[in-house]
Amino acid sequence: MSVMKRREFVKLLGGAAVAWPLAAGAQQSVGKFPKIGFLQGSQNENVAAFIQALRAAGYTDGQNVRIETRIYGTMLDRLGEFARELVDLQCNVILAAAPYAIRAAAGATSTVPIIGIDLESDPVASGWAKSLSHPGGNLTGLFLDIPELGGKQIELLREAVPTFSRLGVLWDATIGAVQFRATEAAARSAAIELHSLPIRRAGDLDSVFDRAVSERVDGVVILSSPLINGERLHIVELALKNRLPTISLFTGFPKSGALMAYGPNLPDMYRRAAIYVDRVLKGAKVSDLPIERPSRFELVINLKTANALGITFPITLLGRADEVIE
Repeated sequence: MSVMKRREFVKLLGGAAVAWPLAAGAQQSVGKFPKIGFLQGSQNENVAAFIQALRAAGYTDGQNVRIETRIYGTMLDRLGEFARELVDLQCNVILAAAPYAIRAAAGATSTVPIIGIDLESDPVASGWAKSLSHPGGNLTGLFLDIPELGGKQIELLREAVPTFSRLGVLWDATIGAVQFRATEAAARSAAIELHSLPIRRAGDLDSVFDRAVSERVDGVVILSSPLINGERLHIVELALKNRLPTISLFTGFPKSGALMAYGPNLPDMYRRAAIYVDRVLKGAKVSDLPIERPSRFELVINLKTANALGITFPITLLGRADEVIE
């Protein structure tokens, strides 16, 4: 995937401008504005949520702020270059989404404030912060860091499909080892036979689903990663084609046709990130801004998919759902 075209991205955001290089005259006209750097993997509803939240806080690109956006897609090898560009442009703050982007931003600067959004990493163990309450450096943000969430997903999937005994776990081998080990331990405790389905690139998906079928798994837990979220439609297509019930941490999966999800509201995390950006631009020290972890998790169920798979959800489970898609 190449860096997306400005016109396509503007259309996605309903007119919110994207900060690609402009003509010299235009650069001078907005040169006095504070600059927000944004390292993001793909154009999606999360980007729109961030831009909308910035507007709600009083920031409009080209009027009182400049948003320098770099969509990196599959170009992980260029993330360091993109991060250095944002530093060289003298951004006042950088929003870095996903572990790869955070690593690149942290490697590019120790002084520019960085707001991170990450569902896979422990920010303290990764060396990005001294503690959650007092990060102490130039990085804070919103981190999930609950690898044991895979155990809850197993519990919910088993409640929906009580007969399953062989579980496939789809995970990103480049960043998901901690999550996978925690999920593996939970499956062992539940006396469920686990089948590892690791991927490293989008091209691995077809083969791992073929293996899931050949190993006769009864359902699939989908762990989190930017790669997996970006391949949502393909994963759902493969799961439905092979009549496999799935549960994901990403609540957008059932809205795309997967069976169910249990996890944080990711667009809300991006809205919270906009509040962090606002506080930094107003003078707050990033080293003093506590790292947040999501406190609310949503259960989303797709009844249409359940019917197609011949699954009848217990009334008790439906009653706990935050959203039921019919």
